Amino acid sequence: MASFDLDSFLGPQVARVETLLRERMDRLVPAGTPPKLAEAMRYSLMAGGKRLRPVLCLTFADLVARASNASAVAGDAACALEYVHTYSLVHDDLPAMDDDDYRRGRPTNHKVYGEAMAILAGDALLTEAFTLVASGPEPVRAALCRELAVGSGAAGMVGGQVLDIAEDRPAALDYLLRLHRLKTGALIRAACRMGVVAAGGDADSLARADSYGDAVGLAFQIADDVLDVTATPEQLGKPSGADAAAGRFTFPAVVGLEASKKLAQDKVAEAISAVRPLEGADGPLAALARYTVERKS
Repeated sequence: MASFDLDSFLGPQVARVETLLRERMDRLVPAGTPPKLAEAMRYSLMAGGKRLRPVLCLTFADLVARASNASAVAGDAACALEYVHTYSLVHDDLPAMDDDDYRRGRPTNHKVYGEAMAILAGDALLTEAFTLVASGPEPVRAALCRELAVGSGAAGMVGGQVLDIAEDRPAALDYLLRLHRLKTGALIRAACRMGVVAAGGDADSLARADSYGDAVGLAFQIADDVLDVTATPEQLGKPSGADAAAGRFTFPAVVGLEASKKLAQDKVAEAISAVRPLEGADGPLAALARYTVERKS
């Protein structure tokens, strides 16, 4: 049985992320950002959430740290990842995409600030993510910018979103795996890789982060699909059954609920195996992998 206390680990890590995000948000208006735009950006960025991507980035950085300045660089990388993730949620919620009214238990950005401002707030979060990563003298920041761009761009998260809205999507497992390796998995994989890169980790650590991120990204999305079927709106902080109502093919719809749960657990096992040489039999990364499928929202 797992002995690692994830709650004791995760609480301080999430608090660390919240502090880092708040510090960077506080710079916007003094740097010349229009106050209304800064307010809209802050509304979605500081709305809470799991903070899985920045936590994974920081955890990998802490685990493999070799560079003396790894903490500062990893902090910027972690915040940049959450900026990109938040921008994607703001845009996903728009009427032209998922047309959602609630996110994390409160009105979505466009319901509060209007569609135009929501689009611009998302644009600004995406752009500021690269400002964060690129602002510093460390040569490794160029590699971090590339990792973030690959994970979030046309062959990553955005490409996956395109596959998700395609009208001719087949009800096939291979298509779902490809879609979610891009839409959800690419940024999670980037988070793991960026932690290693920021900390000056070696090639073996980077390869293990890549394998872990790929497996955890799929496990996370499969669990999301399962929760959309099994959780209540109160647990999710948004309407449940939204995927089915929109006619989307999900893992439970394509392979069945029990098979989906097993597939998620198989991916968790793959993730844990990938990082065992880095942290031993039971550490924070193994616990985070299990958390992706054990969570209730």
